[in-house]
Amino acid sequence: MKKLILSALLLCFLGCSKSANEDPTPNVPEGPSGPATGTDPGKGQPGIVGTDGITAWEQLSSSEKDRIKGWNTIFMHQSVGADLEDGSSANGFRFEYFDMNEKPNKGLSGNVFSASNGMPMDKIAEFKKNALAHASIIKIAIFKFGYADITDDNVNEVKVAYKTMIDDLRNQIPGLRFVHVTPPLVYIATKDEGNAAKMNMAQWMKDTFKDKDVIFDLEAIESNNGSCKLGSVWTICDEYRSTASCPSKGQGVDAPEGQGHLCEKAATRISKAFLMSIYNIGK
Repeated sequence: MKKLILSALLLCFLGCSKSANEDPTPNVPEGPSGPATGTDPGKGQPGIVGTDGITAWEQLSSSEKDRIKGWNTIFMHQSVGADLEDGSSANGFRFEYFDMNEKPNKGLSGNVFSASNGMPMDKIAEFKKNALAHASIIKIAIFKFGYADITDDNVNEVKVAYKTMIDDLRNQIPGLRFVHVTPPLVYIATKDEGNAAKMNMAQWMKDTFKDKDVIFDLEAIESNNGSCKLGSVWTICDEYRSTASCPSKGQGVDAPEGQGHLCEKAATRISKAFLMSIYNIGK
């Protein structure tokens, strides 16, 4: 009888000890609305990111920088946008390819418009189509005009179309964040090649969206905050443009006037402010 009682007590002790030591609930850090996933952006900080964004990015810790790799972001562009992608990659932040079928679920994703430079309305329609195709995946959307898209003749029309697109996407994809990019400048030495219209568009972007989105002020960086100019019209500074001594990684060497690709060294530096813009809208 004593043996039976001792055996029962031993079994009870072992069973109770096992139950006490096992925790059926895993130790997962809790976010604001449940387990932290590392893929959802935070509240974000709207505003304008210009030259100071370069230093701000450099001062972030590696872990803070890496947060943007978890936010599904789409970036559509041409030429100068490819310079920004190359610069971002040189800084350790590669944009993976996406399209209508290839899902942008790898963090940072980019693609080149099929619409040609000088066709801003077609680009706007293409961007909207791609964003809606991946509405359940994307967290941040970045549209970039090319340097031939904005002219004196179309600037007001493009403003209306662009804002309509942004408003539609904001309504159809609740919670989607936007980074707006001021149109890239071209090099002008003898006459304005449309930069005045691009400056007009840039100021409108800042006035219209700075309270809710982030504006990456590429124009301000390219012109050293307007110190490089012809008369009153800003131009891309010599040290940033693609030349024989410092070509664009993917675009080669620019013509003497009327183009505005980024030298590889400049693209690496400027893209830090671009990455900071993504960080700000999702931090």
